[in-house]
Amino acid sequence: MREIHLKPLSQEYPKITPTKDGSTTLYSSRFSQHYHNPNGAVAESRHIFFETPGLPKFLNHHEKITVFETGFGTGLNLLLLLDYIRQSTKIPLVTYYSVEAYPLDSNTAAQFDFGDNPHLNISKSTLIKIFDKLKPGLNTLNVAEKFTLHLFNGFFDDFFDGNFIRESEKMDFVIHDPFSPGVNPDLWTPEVFRKLAAISKIDVVLSTYCAATSARAAMAVGGWYVARAQGALGKREMTVASLNPEKLDAFKRVNEKKLSIRYENGDFS
Repeated sequence: MREIHLKPLSQEYPKITPTKDGSTTLYSSRFSQHYHNPNGAVAESRHIFFETPGLPKFLNHHEKITVFETGFGTGLNLLLLLDYIRQSTKIPLVTYYSVEAYPLDSNTAAQFDFGDNPHLNISKSTLIKIFDKLKPGLNTLNVAEKFTLHLFNGFFDDFFDGNFIRESEKMDFVIHDPFSPGVNPDLWTPEVFRKLAAISKIDVVLSTYCAATSARAAMAVGGWYVARAQGALGKREMTVASLNPEKLDAFKRVNEKKLSIRYENGDFS
Protein backbone atom coordinates (compact mmCIF):
# COMPACT_ATOMS: atom_id res chain seq x y z
CA MET A 1 0.00 0.00 0.00
CA ARG A 2 1.23 3.50 -0.81
CA GLU A 3 1.46 5.95 2.06
CA ILE A 4 0.12 9.45 1.49
CA HIS A 5 1.42 12.45 3.44
CA LEU A 6 -1.14 15.21 3.62
CA LYS A 7 -1.16 18.65 5.16
CA PRO A 8 -3.70 19.03 7.99
CA LEU A 9 -7.04 20.24 6.70
CA SER A 10 -8.57 23.43 8.02
CA GLN A 11 -10.22 22.97 11.40
CA GLU A 12 -13.89 23.70 11.95
CA TYR A 13 -15.56 24.00 15.35
CA PRO A 14 -19.16 22.90 14.80
CA LYS A 15 -21.85 23.91 17.26
CA ILE A 16 -23.20 21.17 19.55
CA THR A 17 -26.99 21.06 19.47
CA PRO A 18 -29.53 18.78 21.25
CA THR A 19 -31.87 16.46 19.35
CA LYS A 20 -35.30 15.22 20.35
CA ASP A 21 -34.18 11.75 21.47
CA GLY A 22 -31.93 13.31 24.12
CA SER A 23 -28.70 12.86 22.18
CA THR A 24 -26.63 15.69 20.76
CA THR A 25 -25.49 16.39 17.24
CA LEU A 26 -23.42 19.11 15.59
CA TYR A 27 -24.23 21.93 13.21
CA SER A 28 -21.63 22.52 10.50
CA SER A 29 -21.18 26.12 9.44
CA ARG A 30 -19.03 24.88 6.54
CA PHE A 31 -21.94 22.90 5.04
CA SER A 32 -24.84 24.71 6.76
CA GLN A 33 -26.32 21.40 7.90
CA HIS A 34 -26.68 19.30 11.01
CA TYR A 35 -24.63 16.11 11.17
CA HIS A 36 -27.79 14.16 12.14
CA ASN A 37 -31.54 14.51 12.13
CA PRO A 38 -32.57 17.07 14.81
CA ASN A 39 -35.43 14.70 15.69
CA GLY A 40 -32.90 12.21 17.08
CA ALA A 41 -29.24 11.57 16.25
CA VAL A 42 -28.97 8.10 17.80
CA ALA A 43 -32.42 6.97 16.68
CA GLU A 44 -31.78 8.06 13.10
CA SER A 45 -28.44 6.27 12.83
CA ARG A 46 -29.80 3.05 14.33
CA HIS A 47 -32.62 2.98 11.79
CA ILE A 48 -30.68 3.95 8.67
CA PHE A 49 -27.32 2.28 9.10
CA PHE A 50 -28.08 -0.74 11.27
CA GLU A 51 -31.69 -1.90 11.49
CA THR A 52 -32.74 -1.26 7.88
CA PRO A 53 -29.70 -2.90 6.19
CA GLY A 54 -29.82 -5.81 8.67
CA LEU A 55 -26.41 -5.34 10.24
CA PRO A 56 -27.34 -6.64 13.75
CA LYS A 57 -28.65 -9.90 12.27
CA PHE A 58 -25.44 -10.22 10.22
CA LEU A 59 -23.38 -9.96 13.41
CA ASN A 60 -25.14 -12.96 14.92
CA HIS A 61 -24.35 -15.20 11.95
CA HIS A 62 -20.82 -14.25 10.89
CA GLU A 63 -17.36 -14.52 12.40
CA LYS A 64 -16.14 -11.30 10.81
CA ILE A 65 -17.48 -8.11 9.29
CA THR A 66 -15.95 -5.39 7.16
CA VAL A 67 -17.49 -1.91 6.99
CA PHE A 68 -16.74 1.23 5.01
CA GLU A 69 -18.10 4.57 6.16
CA THR A 70 -18.11 7.70 4.02
CA GLY A 71 -17.89 10.48 6.58
CA PHE A 72 -16.74 9.56 10.10
CA GLY A 73 -18.36 12.71 11.47
CA THR A 74 -19.00 12.45 15.21
CA GLY A 75 -18.02 8.77 15.30
CA LEU A 76 -21.56 7.82 16.33
CA ASN A 77 -21.84 4.93 13.86
CA LEU A 78 -18.64 3.38 15.19
CA LEU A 79 -19.98 3.55 18.75
CA LEU A 80 -23.30 2.08 17.64
CA LEU A 81 -21.51 -0.84 16.00
CA LEU A 82 -19.63 -1.46 19.24
CA ASP A 83 -22.95 -1.41 21.08
CA TYR A 84 -24.56 -3.89 18.68
CA ILE A 85 -21.55 -6.17 19.05
CA ARG A 86 -21.97 -6.00 22.83
CA GLN A 87 -25.53 -7.27 22.39
CA SER A 88 -24.72 -9.96 19.79
CA THR A 89 -24.21 -13.65 20.47
CA LYS A 90 -20.55 -13.54 19.43
CA ILE A 91 -17.66 -11.12 19.10
CA PRO A 92 -16.75 -10.93 15.40
CA LEU A 93 -13.50 -9.77 13.88
CA VAL A 94 -14.25 -6.21 12.75
CA THR A 95 -12.42 -4.16 10.13
CA TYR A 96 -13.86 -0.65 9.93
CA TYR A 97 -12.70 1.84 7.30
CA SER A 98 -13.79 5.46 7.38
CA VAL A 99 -12.86 8.70 5.64
CA GLU A 100 -13.19 12.15 7.17
CA ALA A 101 -11.94 15.34 5.52
CA TYR A 102 -12.79 17.63 8.42
CA PRO A 103 -12.29 15.73 11.68
CA LEU A 104 -13.42 17.03 15.05
CA ASP A 105 -11.12 17.71 17.96
CA SER A 106 -11.14 15.70 21.18
CA ASN A 107 -12.53 18.64 23.20
CA THR A 108 -15.66 18.66 21.04
CA ALA A 109 -16.04 14.88 21.37
CA ALA A 110 -15.82 15.21 25.16
CA GLN A 111 -19.00 17.32 25.11
CA PHE A 112 -21.16 14.76 23.28
CA ASP A 113 -24.23 13.44 25.09
CA PHE A 114 -25.87 10.26 23.83
CA GLY A 115 -29.00 10.65 25.93
CA ASP A 116 -30.59 7.55 27.41
CA ASN A 117 -27.91 5.26 26.00
CA PRO A 118 -25.52 4.52 28.87
CA HIS A 119 -23.21 2.26 26.90
CA LEU A 120 -22.73 4.93 24.24
CA ASN A 121 -21.94 7.51 26.89
CA ILE A 122 -19.43 5.15 28.50
CA SER A 123 -17.80 4.64 25.09
CA LYS A 124 -17.36 8.37 24.57
CA SER A 125 -13.82 7.99 25.90
CA THR A 126 -13.08 5.89 22.80
CA LEU A 127 -13.97 8.84 20.56
CA ILE A 128 -11.88 11.24 22.60
CA LYS A 129 -8.84 8.98 22.15
CA ILE A 130 -9.48 8.61 18.41
CA PHE A 131 -9.73 12.35 17.76
CA ASP A 132 -6.83 13.09 20.10
CA LYS A 133 -4.48 10.78 18.20
CA LEU A 134 -5.68 11.58 14.69
CA LYS A 135 -3.06 12.68 12.17
CA PRO A 136 -3.33 13.48 8.43
CA GLY A 137 -3.47 10.37 6.27
CA LEU A 138 -4.32 6.84 7.38
CA ASN A 139 -4.67 6.17 11.09
CA THR A 140 -4.95 2.55 12.27
CA LEU A 141 -6.26 2.06 15.80
CA ASN A 142 -7.40 -0.93 17.84
CA VAL A 143 -10.54 0.44 19.46
CA ALA A 144 -11.82 -2.75 21.11
CA GLU A 145 -11.29 -6.50 21.21
CA LYS A 146 -10.97 -7.78 17.62
CA PHE A 147 -12.00 -4.34 16.30
CA THR A 148 -9.61 -2.39 14.04
CA LEU A 149 -10.39 1.12 12.83
CA HIS A 150 -8.67 2.48 9.72
CA LEU A 151 -9.59 6.18 9.75
CA PHE A 152 -8.34 8.29 6.85
CA ASN A 153 -7.98 11.97 7.69
CA GLY A 154 -8.25 13.45 4.23
CA PHE A 155 -10.38 13.46 1.13
CA PHE A 156 -12.27 10.52 -0.38
CA ASP A 157 -10.32 10.48 -3.65
CA ASP A 158 -6.97 10.63 -1.84
CA PHE A 159 -7.97 7.59 0.19
CA PHE A 160 -8.75 5.58 -2.93
CA ASP A 161 -5.62 6.80 -4.66
CA GLY A 162 -3.68 5.28 -1.78
CA ASN A 163 -5.01 1.74 -2.37
CA PHE A 164 -5.29 1.19 1.37
CA ILE A 165 -7.87 -1.62 1.22
CA ARG A 166 -6.59 -5.12 0.58
CA GLU A 167 -8.45 -7.47 -1.78
CA SER A 168 -9.26 -9.75 1.18
CA GLU A 169 -11.03 -6.90 2.99
CA LYS A 170 -13.98 -6.23 0.69
CA MET A 171 -16.98 -4.63 2.36
CA ASP A 172 -20.05 -6.31 3.81
CA PHE A 173 -21.70 -2.96 4.55
CA VAL A 174 -21.24 0.60 3.30
CA ILE A 175 -22.42 3.46 5.51
CA HIS A 176 -22.75 6.38 3.11
CA ASP A 177 -23.13 9.37 5.39
CA PRO A 178 -21.62 12.52 3.85
CA PHE A 179 -23.45 15.83 3.87
CA SER A 180 -26.27 16.03 1.33
CA PRO A 181 -25.85 16.32 -2.45
CA GLY A 182 -27.00 19.92 -2.36
CA VAL A 183 -23.98 21.06 -0.32
CA ASN A 184 -21.48 18.25 -0.91
CA PRO A 185 -22.10 17.02 -4.48
CA ASP A 186 -18.61 15.55 -4.94
CA LEU A 187 -19.54 12.54 -2.78
CA TRP A 188 -22.72 11.70 -4.71
CA THR A 189 -21.35 11.02 -8.19
CA PRO A 190 -21.29 7.80 -10.25
CA GLU A 191 -17.50 7.71 -9.85
CA VAL A 192 -17.85 7.67 -6.05
CA PHE A 193 -20.29 4.78 -6.23
CA ARG A 194 -18.07 2.92 -8.71
CA LYS A 195 -15.22 3.18 -6.23
CA LEU A 196 -17.44 1.92 -3.41
CA ALA A 197 -18.58 -0.97 -5.61
CA ALA A 198 -14.96 -1.90 -6.37
CA ILE A 199 -14.17 -2.42 -2.67
CA SER A 200 -17.38 -4.32 -1.88
CA LYS A 201 -18.54 -7.93 -1.85
CA ILE A 202 -21.37 -8.95 -4.16
CA ASP A 203 -23.79 -9.18 -1.19
CA VAL A 204 -22.84 -5.78 0.19
CA VAL A 205 -25.60 -3.51 1.46
CA LEU A 206 -25.13 0.24 1.16
CA SER A 207 -27.44 2.45 3.20
CA THR A 208 -27.90 6.20 3.28
CA TYR A 209 -30.36 8.73 4.65
CA CYS A 210 -30.55 10.39 1.22
CA ALA A 211 -33.63 9.82 -0.92
CA ALA A 212 -32.80 12.27 -3.71
CA THR A 213 -33.55 10.93 -7.18
CA SER A 214 -30.26 12.33 -8.46
CA ALA A 215 -28.32 10.35 -5.82
CA ARG A 216 -30.16 7.15 -6.69
CA ALA A 217 -29.46 7.76 -10.37
CA ALA A 218 -25.75 8.21 -9.62
CA MET A 219 -25.78 4.90 -7.73
CA ALA A 220 -27.41 3.18 -10.69
CA VAL A 221 -24.87 4.59 -13.14
CA GLY A 222 -22.17 3.49 -10.71
CA GLY A 223 -23.29 -0.14 -10.96
CA TRP A 224 -25.61 -0.53 -7.97
CA TYR A 225 -29.10 -1.95 -7.70
CA VAL A 226 -31.14 0.59 -5.76
CA ALA A 227 -34.27 0.55 -3.62
CA ARG A 228 -36.45 2.76 -1.47
CA ALA A 229 -36.85 2.08 2.24
CA GLN A 230 -38.84 3.66 5.06
CA GLY A 231 -37.18 6.83 6.26
CA ALA A 232 -36.34 7.71 9.83
CA LEU A 233 -38.03 10.13 12.22
CA GLY A 234 -40.51 11.82 9.97
CA LYS A 235 -38.63 11.40 6.71
CA ARG A 236 -40.66 9.48 4.15
CA GLU A 237 -37.82 7.55 2.51
CA MET A 238 -34.16 6.57 2.66
CA THR A 239 -32.12 4.52 0.18
CA VAL A 240 -30.54 1.07 0.24
CA ALA A 241 -28.42 -0.44 -2.52
CA SER A 242 -26.50 -3.61 -3.31
CA LEU A 243 -24.50 -5.30 -6.05
CA ASN A 244 -26.83 -8.30 -5.66
CA PRO A 245 -30.47 -7.45 -6.47
CA GLU A 246 -31.70 -10.30 -4.26
CA LYS A 247 -30.46 -8.39 -1.22
CA LEU A 248 -33.14 -5.79 -1.95
CA ASP A 249 -36.11 -8.17 -2.12
CA ALA A 250 -37.60 -6.70 1.07
CA PHE A 251 -37.61 -3.19 -0.39
CA LYS A 252 -39.18 -1.35 -3.33
CA ARG A 253 -36.71 -1.25 -6.23
CA VAL A 254 -36.31 1.81 -8.41
CA ASN A 255 -36.00 1.57 -12.18
CA GLU A 256 -32.21 1.71 -12.42
CA LYS A 257 -32.16 1.69 -16.22
CA LYS A 258 -34.53 4.63 -16.48
CA LEU A 259 -32.63 6.61 -13.84
CA SER A 260 -29.31 5.88 -15.56
CA ILE A 261 -30.64 7.20 -18.85
CA ARG A 262 -31.93 10.33 -17.16
CA TYR A 263 -28.55 10.87 -15.48
CA GLU A 264 -26.63 10.41 -18.72
CA ASN A 265 -29.04 12.82 -20.45
CA GLY A 266 -28.19 15.51 -17.89
CA ASP A 267 -31.58 15.62 -16.18
CA PHE A 268 -29.94 16.22 -12.80
CA SER A 269 -27.32 18.77 -13.86
